[in-house]
Amino acid sequence: MDFDPNTVILGIAALLFVLALLALLIWAFKAFFGDSRAGPKRKARTRRLGVVETATVDAKRKLYLIRRDDVEHLVMIGGPVDIVVETGIKGYPHPPTPHGDVVIAKNEARTAATYRQT
Repeated sequence: MDFDPNTVILGIAALLFVLALLALLIWAFKAFFGDSRAGPKRKARTRRLGVVETATVDAKRKLYLIRRDDVEHLVMIGGPVDIVVETGIKGYPHPPTPHGDVVIAKNEARTAATYRQT
């Protein structure tokens, strides 16, 4: 039996080609039909709840300004009891999501100033 290095190289190249083709098929299947484990793809949800600001009252207690949708609530946490200080504060509305592509305005190039030579 004769050992031919060209046959070994050709065999390795064919194996790599088949593996690359298999990876491409798996990627294409996931791209077109989605990942079956994740279920149907959904739009990312906007965040409805968040902490706007905090302030320390003393060593144990803190004030939290909590936002839900467009309404803010002032809550004191810590100490013997957690209490709602104020509720129904009108907050700033969420910024709208941009539609389409974002376009950055470009200014026209300014001409160099001309000075009189004397």
